[in-house]
Amino acid sequence: MKKDFTVFKGFIKGKNVAVVGIGISNRPLIDFLLKLGAKVSAFDKKTEKQLGDTKGEFLNKGVKLYLGPNYLENLKGFDVIFKTPSMRIDSPELVKARDEGSYITSEMKEFIKYCPATVFGVTGSDGKTTTTTLIYNMLKEEGYKTWVGGNIGTPLFSQIENINKEDKVVLELSSFQLMTMDVSPEIALVTNLTPNHLDIHKDMEEYIEAKKNIFKYQGKKDLVVLNHDNEITNNMKKETNSNLIMFSIKEKIDNGAYFLNNKLYLLNKEICDKKDVKLKGMHNVENLLAAFCAVSKYVSIENMKRVATNFQGVEHRCEFIRKLNGVEYYNDSIASSPTRTLAGLNSFEKPVILIAGGYDKNIPFEPLAEKGYDKIKTLILIGKTKYKIKEAFDKVLKLKNHQIQIIICNTFEEAVYKSKEISKEGDIVTLSPACASFDLFTNFEVRGNKFKELVNSL
Repeated sequence: MKKDFTVFKGFIKGKNVAVVGIGISNRPLIDFLLKLGAKVSAFDKKTEKQLGDTKGEFLNKGVKLYLGPNYLENLKGFDVIFKTPSMRIDSPELVKARDEGSYITSEMKEFIKYCPATVFGVTGSDGKTTTTTLIYNMLKEEGYKTWVGGNIGTPLFSQIENINKEDKVVLELSSFQLMTMDVSPEIALVTNLTPNHLDIHKDMEEYIEAKKNIFKYQGKKDLVVLNHDNEITNNMKKETNSNLIMFSIKEKIDNGAYFLNNKLYLLNKEICDKKDVKLKGMHNVENLLAAFCAVSKYVSIENMKRVATNFQGVEHRCEFIRKLNGVEYYNDSIASSPTRTLAGLNSFEKPVILIAGGYDKNIPFEPLAEKGYDKIKTLILIGKTKYKIKEAFDKVLKLKNHQIQIIICNTFEEAVYKSKEISKEGDIVTLSPACASFDLFTNFEVRGNKFKELVNSL
């Protein structure tokens, strides 16, 4: 049962509150907490110089700031602490604060707890953003006032008093956001699970357990949507307490969505033909099937079909940039894991020139080499993982007695220029890194935009 937001307003008023992290989502949160009468202190490892004008804005509002490398030393004596998603709950500072009586929470946890609207939550290793956007568009097409948030869209907690019971909310949720969650959305969807974020999570088991929180606290009338074809998510069906519906591109599922004879079905009703879908690749067929399941009780087949056959994709996801001298360039910067890169490679009908590499999340690249070697014409490697990826491919290529050209580049710009130099008419060049961007860029959007800028300047 959802709690009335007046309960939170009464609870937070006058409380001494700490907000850890002064990122995009926490700035509206800080303003909102001030509006509700809380005394707010903000913590961030950025220095005063890095914070820039924001420092003065917060000080003028009465916000205390704790900045710099040792910013967490003063995280004590607070009634409530809102932690940033990537901060582990078992960090020494949070453990000490909790032991001393602080209530530790997150913006997303409080939003789901108090949001009056029906909430659709989407998580998984790959396909989250596209599936979230598809659900959002289908609900909008049906005529619902729909909000989108979590990892995409705008921070929603500060908007909670503008959201009505009849509205629909779609949230993309990461493992970091779910890790400390003890409340679940009414409709929970897990697209798939493969090794990811093992630089933050202790191991794969912890990563999987975090994802399970999206449905773990559901009521019996709620709905969970799982991928039948993914071994990890398929096994999760044993742990669900709510209504279950599954999707598959490999098998017919009567109580779910499936792909058969080049057509997409939901509950044995044809939605559309694959040839009419504008999104490339079977991974996007999976995303569509998942979205159909999630909105099955809310959206007509006609409106599902309208979105499925008109939606052209989200930026940075197998996004066509331009054709130059007969060479097509694609931006798949979202591909920050080997499985997501494989999905992108499978979208093309011939081997491509692949630009890959980046920040090391401590996940293996052998699966990419084993399943992707014959889909690559030339492999251009950059970033901290370049030699790690090369080693994985060298082993597989030797074993398979197969050859592809592997080029090591020192800069992102060099990789793009090299792709132009070696490409011939009819080739496809795609940036699909299989890694996070943090060694060179603040996020995958910045990386993708830089790639587009470089390609458009060739």
